[in-house]
Amino acid sequence: MVYSAKYHLVWWPKYCWRALVAKVEARLVRIISEVCSEHQVEVLGLEIMADHVHLLCKVHPSFGVSQLVRFLKGRSSGILSEEFPCMRDVPSLWTNSWFVSSVAAAPPSVARACVSNHKVA
Repeated sequence: MVYSAKYHLVWWPKYCWRALVAKVEARLVRIISEVCSEHQVEVLGLEIMADHVHLLCKVHPSFGVSQLVRFLKGRSSGILSEEFPCMRDVPSLWTNSWFVSSVAAAPPSVARACVSNHKVA
């Protein structure tokens, strides 16, 4: 099977909570990398802002992007609330919403630049 299913995913904490910083950000990067590796998802770009996450990835069509988001949000919510006491204040870290856009038509370098340019110095 030959495919090129690349997606730009964005999701955010409830109440636009600006908590994805410092140690939480570093831990979230590791969690996302682990989940993607477990499901043979190739990470092409990742930027974590204080109040949202951008992930550019290549997903096998039979796995599905919605299933990936469910795994990413579920695992990270559980681990972060377990490891960081400040995360225990809300019953679920993430909103139910998320954004997805196909980037198959754009060259990967353009999509990667879009994701990485969100980070403000």
